[in-house]
Amino acid sequence: MRYPPEQKEKTHARLVRRASRRFRGRGGGVAIGDLMRELKLTHGGFYRHFNSKEQLFAEAVSQGFDEVIQKLSQAAGEAKPRGGLKAIIEAYLSPGHCARPAEGCPGAALVQEIARHPRPVRLKFEAAMRRYGGQLSPFLPGETGAERLMNFLVLFSGMAGALGLARAVVDKSLRQQILRSAREFYIRTFCG
Repeated sequence: MRYPPEQKEKTHARLVRRASRRFRGRGGGVAIGDLMRELKLTHGGFYRHFNSKEQLFAEAVSQGFDEVIQKLSQAAGEAKPRGGLKAIIEAYLSPGHCARPAEGCPGAALVQEIARHPRPVRLKFEAAMRRYGGQLSPFLPGETGAERLMNFLVLFSGMAGALGLARAVVDKSLRQQILRSAREFYIRTFCG
């Protein structure tokens, strides 16, 4: 049975959204069969949408960045005037973001794994990261676009690392200390 093109697009978008959360929450060890069953689709139907699991992974990572950009932009938009970057830092390094990797930044959740993927996946990651920086650059300090990009790279690589480290430790008080210390440092350094 043939489906209209818009149905295929909706199914594709549903697959990418669900896969994005599964990959961020569980890493790349997500079984395609399980994912398809969860969405009440056949395993063979996967190949009507993607050539490979790598293609799905790349699209899922990009989708994850889009979700995080939206959340951080919303936090910045709700902040006091000139308080956007502080709100972004607080939201990114929050206990809630730390506790929910499936809904969070793919950089913090998957960067080590992405580094081991083939070039096309890494290029898709890089494009999404550049989009991320472009969307958030208006909130960053710097006189030029190059300065804001440099600040973005330093700030977000550091915050992703702090978030990843906080997620890795078992001791809850140490986790909170990592998040709090990083928040205070980045606010003082970039918002001062």
